[in-house]
Amino acid sequence: MSSTPSVDGLLTLAASQRTALINLLADEDTAVYEAVRGKILSFGPEAAEWLRPYTLSEDPLLRRRAKAIVHHFLRSTASDNFLSFCKGQADNLDLEEGIWRLAQTQYPEINVQGYIALLDDYAGDLMGQIPFDSDAETILATINHYLFTHLGYAGNEENYYDPDNSYLNRVMDRRTGNPISLSLAYLLIARRLRLPIVGIGMPGHFLCRFQSATKEIYINAFNRGKLLTKADCIKFLHKNGYGFQDDFLGPVSPRRIFLRICTNLHRIYADENNGEAKVRFERYIAVLGK
Repeated sequence: MSSTPSVDGLLTLAASQRTALINLLADEDTAVYEAVRGKILSFGPEAAEWLRPYTLSEDPLLRRRAKAIVHHFLRSTASDNFLSFCKGQADNLDLEEGIWRLAQTQYPEINVQGYIALLDDYAGDLMGQIPFDSDAETILATINHYLFTHLGYAGNEENYYDPDNSYLNRVMDRRTGNPISLSLAYLLIARRLRLPIVGIGMPGHFLCRFQSATKEIYINAFNRGKLLTKADCIKFLHKNGYGFQDDFLGPVSPRRIFLRICTNLHRIYADENNGEAKVRFERYIAVLGK
């Protein structure tokens, strides 16, 4: 029975066979490359460390293939980290931490602290612009103008099912996304401003809601922050065949948010025939659905 090579075995390989394997990694014969790739993968994540220098190789084929293998290991580690995160804390998952852990399952080398700093900057800019002693509509109008006019965030209507619409790093890079990702960006900024805004997992269209003792205003971040009443939301639900239940317009927990994102991405990857990603998201859904 074969077993996974140990770290000691990897070091032995590094001393005697590493150069030969790396040379074969750049072989133009696809069958040879696949065999060598499989051999390297069998040594586990430690192999990424001795491959890393070759991600800067002057040979473009070797550089590309080395990068792909290193990226594979990083995504695998990020995937395990996201799964571990999802298994904890019942419904009390940390929303922002989970958003970035999920993003790393697809983009493991992103600078998470850089994106957090950018959200902090957005909130800092708004802190100096929002008239906090005004009514809710004026406060929300100020946020909407900043995000959707000044910064140019918008719903991705042209390519709604692009998986990048669901990863907040790509949403912030491109300033476009789907209803849930744009709502999450809105929500994370609102949290920094200590505004009473929550996520609403309405069937068919994720929203935010401003809730105070005297106001209940729904926010459609996908449509440039359009403000909606409860009656508007109920009309949408009936028009699209969902009917109405009170919990359709209730705040949704971080766990349910991640389950909804992962379910959306699973469907997209299945439609794209991306088997690896489809299986990966099945694992996330199984844990989040418990």
